[in-house]
Amino acid sequence: MVVDNNAGLADKIQSLKRERRAVILAHNYQLGEVQDIADFVGDSLELSQIAAESKAEVIIFCGVRFMAETASILCPDKKVLLPEASAGCPMADMATAKEMRRKKKELPQAVVVCYVNSTAEVKAESDICCTSANAVEVARSLDNEQVIFVPDRFLGHYVSTKVKKQFFLWNGFCPTHVRISPEDIMRLKNEYPEAKVVVHPECRPEVISLADEALSTGGMCRYARRDDVEQMVVGTEIGMLYRLKKENPQKRFILASEQAICPDMKLITLEKVLHSLETMSPEVRVPDDIRRRAKVAVDRMLEVV
Repeated sequence: MVVDNNAGLADKIQSLKRERRAVILAHNYQLGEVQDIADFVGDSLELSQIAAESKAEVIIFCGVRFMAETASILCPDKKVLLPEASAGCPMADMATAKEMRRKKKELPQAVVVCYVNSTAEVKAESDICCTSANAVEVARSLDNEQVIFVPDRFLGHYVSTKVKKQFFLWNGFCPTHVRISPEDIMRLKNEYPEAKVVVHPECRPEVISLADEALSTGGMCRYARRDDVEQMVVGTEIGMLYRLKKENPQKRFILASEQAICPDMKLITLEKVLHSLETMSPEVRVPDDIRRRAKVAVDRMLEVV
């Protein structure tokens, strides 16, 4: 007799979740088993909106630290748990509040647009946040002609091709998305000539230039549902394929690069989600002084949506 340990863990999680009055949020890059037990699966923008509107007392955030911090910024009255405390984001660590303050002094006329993939301290030094889903709209909404875009230079470059402003790009990047090369895309376009090519705007400009669309993970999900899409080359982290295949079982999805794996996104497991609910830890709480300043930037972002 084969025992499905995941099913048993999932049942325990769901029972304890109800007892704790918790909601489970999972990013699109999480392991399939974690996506399956989540109440909501989405990209950073979608999950930020859900966190802001949630009536739950506890938020279990299956993602990385900056996402849990954003939930804490928006929901100071709720307990926010990150099942794996060490799940971080290398890109977020490429900018610090001290460096931000120095850059703002150098460019006093510029507005600071901060990608949500950043620390709470950096958000607190920013004028407005954005996600990959709404970065272009956020930039267009600003009266300022000069924009400091932090921390992802590739997303910032993509936005600069859509919005006529002067951009000062931070020298940060996503180590996962830069592994996707133009050679990968060209090879797959030749191998699957009928496939649509959709990549994340964190990819390098030369990769984006070869794609049919550059979209957030939420945008990829909507694009994949289109009637004219039968095959799709997916230029983002490997976890995205699980949701795409689950929602569109009759379609074919091809990963742009087997190297596009984010180790931090793979740290959370069912065992860790259950342990987090059992112990009500590890908790992520942003200090009030930082939270209040960061919330201004996050709220401004949500107003643009």
